[in-house]
Amino acid sequence: MTAGDPTHGYRATLDKRPAEVAAMFDQVAGKYDLTNTVLSGGLDAGWRRATREALGARAGQTVLDVAAGTGVSTVELASGGVRAIACDFSQGMLRAGRHRPVPMVAGDAMALPLADESVDGVVISFGLRNVADTDAALREFLRVVRPGGTLVVCEFSTPTWTPWRTVYLEYLMRALPSIARGVSSNPDAYVYLAESIRAWPAQGPMAAKLQAAGWTDVAWRNLTGGIVALHRGVKA
Repeated sequence: MTAGDPTHGYRATLDKRPAEVAAMFDQVAGKYDLTNTVLSGGLDAGWRRATREALGARAGQTVLDVAAGTGVSTVELASGGVRAIACDFSQGMLRAGRHRPVPMVAGDAMALPLADESVDGVVISFGLRNVADTDAALREFLRVVRPGGTLVVCEFSTPTWTPWRTVYLEYLMRALPSIARGVSSNPDAYVYLAESIRAWPAQGPMAAKLQAAGWTDVAWRNLTGGIVALHRGVKA
């Protein structure tokens, strides 16, 4: 993409039309991992590690990493002999991560290219809020997981301490797009990302969504004061 490209600066809207969201992520793929590390102050690695630990997959099990992007999170999940598969609907993201030593497949979170009860666990990190129908995706995850299998949703959430929440929201809407201009190939996309984070449900309502989709033993754990929350559910 060049400065003369008519799609330069393109960003999706909160309607979250899949084609628009995929096109936006195609444009940011080249510098996506670097941008995430800069914007999170390097906390992203710890969040990925906590997600893997919450999933608790064992050697020999198969897990699906939905909205895996370039596969950084998938590589983390694959440690210890776990077979982790990266799935994303952005072809640009998958191409950017093709050098990583994990299998990759193109697929939409609302219509996964997997058979019923074919994996031991599903993870989606910082991707569920970009899905057009969150509830449909949660039901789809339930379809592909074997009984007793686990879902972990790692997503931006609502800081629990009010002063910290105020500072965080100011960072999202002001500082985040400014920082993204220095490192991202499409900084305008991060305006959408900031808006989508602000519009996302807090921890309790998110847990209720998992329960309504059929997940049991639903619980959550806050990371970094609630900036991120790990929601976990089990298929009965």
